[in-house]
Amino acid sequence: MNKVRCNWAKSDLDIIYHDTEWGRKTHDERELFEYLILEGMQAGLSWSIILKKRENFKKAFDNFDYNVCANYPDEYLEKLRTDEGIIRNRLKIYGVRKNAQAFLKIQEEFGSFNDYIWSFVNYTTINTNITNFADVPSKTELSDRISKDMKKRGFTFVGSTIIYSFMQATGMINDHVVDCFCHKECSK
Repeated sequence: MNKVRCNWAKSDLDIIYHDTEWGRKTHDERELFEYLILEGMQAGLSWSIILKKRENFKKAFDNFDYNVCANYPDEYLEKLRTDEGIIRNRLKIYGVRKNAQAFLKIQEEFGSFNDYIWSFVNYTTINTNITNFADVPSKTELSDRISKDMKKRGFTFVGSTIIYSFMQATGMINDHVVDCFCHKECSK
Protein backbone atom coordinates (compact mmCIF):
# COMPACT_ATOMS: atom_id res chain seq x y z
CA MET A 1 0.00 0.00 0.00
CA ASN A 2 1.35 3.43 -0.93
CA LYS A 3 1.99 5.91 1.83
CA VAL A 4 -0.08 9.07 1.77
CA ARG A 5 2.15 12.13 1.95
CA CYS A 6 1.88 15.88 1.40
CA ASN A 7 1.27 16.57 -2.30
CA TRP A 8 4.30 18.87 -2.71
CA ALA A 9 6.68 15.92 -2.38
CA LYS A 10 6.94 14.77 -5.98
CA SER A 11 10.57 14.15 -6.99
CA ASP A 12 12.75 11.48 -5.36
CA LEU A 13 14.74 14.15 -3.49
CA ASP A 14 11.54 15.87 -2.34
CA ILE A 15 10.12 12.58 -1.09
CA ILE A 16 13.25 11.67 0.86
CA TYR A 17 13.39 15.16 2.40
CA HIS A 18 9.67 15.10 3.20
CA ASP A 19 9.75 11.61 4.72
CA THR A 20 12.91 11.97 6.80
CA GLU A 21 13.46 15.64 7.64
CA TRP A 22 10.68 18.13 6.96
CA GLY A 23 8.70 18.88 10.08
CA ARG A 24 10.88 16.77 12.34
CA LYS A 25 12.02 18.62 15.43
CA THR A 26 15.64 19.56 15.55
CA HIS A 27 17.43 21.22 18.43
CA ASP A 28 20.89 20.71 16.95
CA GLU A 29 22.73 24.01 16.52
CA ARG A 30 24.47 23.04 13.29
CA GLU A 31 21.24 21.73 11.74
CA LEU A 32 19.35 24.88 12.74
CA PHE A 33 22.05 26.99 11.08
CA GLU A 34 21.96 24.81 7.96
CA TYR A 35 18.19 25.19 7.61
CA LEU A 36 18.46 28.93 8.19
CA ILE A 37 21.03 29.24 5.39
CA LEU A 38 19.24 26.90 2.99
CA GLU A 39 15.90 28.65 3.49
CA GLY A 40 17.57 31.99 2.77
CA MET A 41 19.22 30.56 -0.34
CA GLN A 42 15.84 29.30 -1.51
CA ALA A 43 14.27 32.79 -1.55
CA GLY A 44 12.80 33.29 -5.01
CA LEU A 45 13.65 29.73 -6.10
CA SER A 46 12.13 26.29 -5.74
CA TRP A 47 13.08 24.04 -2.83
CA SER A 48 13.92 21.30 -5.33
CA ILE A 49 16.80 23.43 -6.64
CA ILE A 50 18.17 23.79 -3.11
CA LEU A 51 17.90 20.05 -2.45
CA LYS A 52 19.79 19.30 -5.68
CA LYS A 53 22.58 21.68 -4.63
CA ARG A 54 22.59 20.77 -0.93
CA GLU A 55 25.77 18.69 -0.96
CA ASN A 56 27.55 21.51 -2.81
CA PHE A 57 26.36 23.98 -0.16
CA LYS A 58 27.74 21.69 2.54
CA LYS A 59 31.14 21.67 0.86
CA ALA A 60 31.17 25.40 0.14
CA PHE A 61 30.11 26.35 3.68
CA ASP A 62 32.20 23.85 5.67
CA ASN A 63 29.23 21.65 6.52
CA PHE A 64 27.47 24.73 7.88
CA ASP A 65 29.95 25.19 10.71
CA TYR A 66 28.85 28.65 11.85
CA ASN A 67 32.16 29.21 13.67
CA VAL A 68 34.03 28.84 10.38
CA CYS A 69 31.41 30.68 8.29
CA ALA A 70 31.52 33.70 10.63
CA ASN A 71 35.19 34.23 9.75
CA TYR A 72 35.14 33.84 5.99
CA PRO A 73 37.31 36.48 4.32
CA ASP A 74 35.86 38.45 1.42
CA GLU A 75 38.23 36.64 -0.94
CA TYR A 76 36.65 33.29 -0.12
CA LEU A 77 33.12 34.63 -0.51
CA GLU A 78 34.05 36.15 -3.88
CA LYS A 79 35.51 32.81 -4.97
CA LEU A 80 32.18 31.14 -4.11
CA ARG A 81 30.46 33.44 -6.58
CA THR A 82 32.08 31.38 -9.36
CA ASP A 83 30.93 28.03 -7.91
CA GLU A 84 28.25 26.71 -10.26
CA GLY A 85 27.26 24.09 -7.70
CA ILE A 86 25.62 26.66 -5.40
CA ILE A 87 23.41 29.72 -5.70
CA ARG A 88 25.84 32.45 -6.77
CA ASN A 89 23.85 35.46 -5.61
CA ARG A 90 26.34 37.84 -3.97
CA LEU A 91 23.99 39.00 -1.21
CA LYS A 92 23.04 35.43 -0.30
CA ILE A 93 26.67 34.29 -0.21
CA TYR A 94 27.79 37.22 1.94
CA GLY A 95 24.65 36.68 4.01
CA VAL A 96 26.04 33.33 5.19
CA ARG A 97 28.89 35.10 6.98
CA LYS A 98 26.60 37.80 8.35
CA ASN A 99 24.11 35.21 9.62
CA ALA A 100 26.87 33.12 11.19
CA GLN A 101 28.08 36.18 13.09
CA ALA A 102 24.53 36.97 14.26
CA PHE A 103 24.06 33.28 15.17
CA LEU A 104 27.13 33.42 17.43
CA LYS A 105 25.83 36.58 19.14
CA ILE A 106 22.51 34.82 19.81
CA GLN A 107 24.42 31.91 21.35
CA GLU A 108 26.29 34.32 23.62
CA GLU A 109 23.11 36.03 24.73
CA PHE A 110 20.76 33.04 25.07
CA GLY A 111 23.15 30.14 25.63
CA SER A 112 22.15 28.57 22.31
CA PHE A 113 20.35 29.46 19.12
CA ASN A 114 18.01 26.58 19.92
CA ASP A 115 16.90 28.25 23.16
CA TYR A 116 16.37 31.53 21.34
CA ILE A 117 14.36 30.21 18.39
CA TRP A 118 12.30 27.54 20.19
CA SER A 119 11.30 30.02 22.93
CA PHE A 120 9.02 31.67 20.34
CA VAL A 121 6.84 28.52 20.38
CA ASN A 122 7.31 27.73 24.08
CA TYR A 123 9.54 24.77 23.07
CA THR A 124 6.49 22.95 21.65
CA THR A 125 5.54 22.14 18.06
CA ILE A 126 2.50 24.01 16.76
CA ASN A 127 0.22 21.46 15.08
CA THR A 128 -1.88 23.14 12.41
CA ASN A 129 -3.95 20.02 11.59
CA ILE A 130 -4.59 21.13 8.03
CA THR A 131 -6.45 18.91 5.61
CA ASN A 132 -5.40 20.62 2.37
CA PHE A 133 -1.87 21.82 1.72
CA ALA A 134 -3.29 24.77 -0.24
CA ASP A 135 -4.49 26.12 3.14
CA VAL A 136 -0.96 26.47 4.50
CA PRO A 137 -0.07 30.15 4.88
CA SER A 138 3.19 31.54 3.56
CA LYS A 139 3.66 33.52 6.78
CA THR A 140 1.91 34.25 10.06
CA GLU A 141 1.94 36.84 12.82
CA LEU A 142 4.43 34.63 14.66
CA SER A 143 6.81 34.40 11.69
CA ASP A 144 6.44 38.18 11.30
CA ARG A 145 7.49 38.65 14.93
CA ILE A 146 10.46 36.28 14.68
CA SER A 147 11.58 37.84 11.40
CA LYS A 148 11.47 41.32 12.88
CA ASP A 149 13.46 40.23 15.94
CA MET A 150 16.08 38.41 13.86
CA LYS A 151 16.54 41.38 11.52
CA LYS A 152 17.02 43.60 14.56
CA ARG A 153 19.76 41.20 15.72
CA GLY A 154 21.67 41.45 12.43
CA PHE A 155 20.38 38.51 10.39
CA THR A 156 19.67 38.81 6.68
CA PHE A 157 17.41 36.78 4.38
CA VAL A 158 15.06 36.19 7.28
CA GLY A 159 11.83 37.66 5.94
CA SER A 160 8.58 36.35 7.35
CA THR A 161 8.03 33.82 4.55
CA ILE A 162 11.58 32.47 4.91
CA ILE A 163 11.13 32.18 8.67
CA TYR A 164 7.80 30.38 8.26
CA SER A 165 9.52 27.86 5.96
CA PHE A 166 12.34 27.52 8.50
CA MET A 167 9.77 26.82 11.23
CA GLN A 168 8.16 24.13 9.07
CA ALA A 169 11.51 22.52 8.26
CA THR A 170 12.72 22.39 11.87
CA GLY A 171 9.50 21.07 13.37
CA MET A 172 8.46 24.26 15.12
CA ILE A 173 5.29 24.04 13.04
CA ASN A 174 3.78 20.76 11.84
CA ASP A 175 2.19 21.55 8.48
CA HIS A 176 1.96 17.97 7.26
CA VAL A 177 -1.63 17.43 6.15
CA VAL A 178 -3.51 15.26 8.63
CA ASP A 179 -3.74 12.26 6.32
CA CYS A 180 0.01 12.33 5.59
CA PHE A 181 1.81 9.48 7.35
CA CYS A 182 4.29 12.01 8.75
CA HIS A 183 1.66 14.16 10.45
CA LYS A 184 1.31 11.94 13.51
CA GLU A 185 5.06 11.35 13.80
CA CYS A 186 5.75 15.09 13.71
CA SER A 187 2.98 16.07 16.11
CA LYS A 188 4.55 14.31 19.09
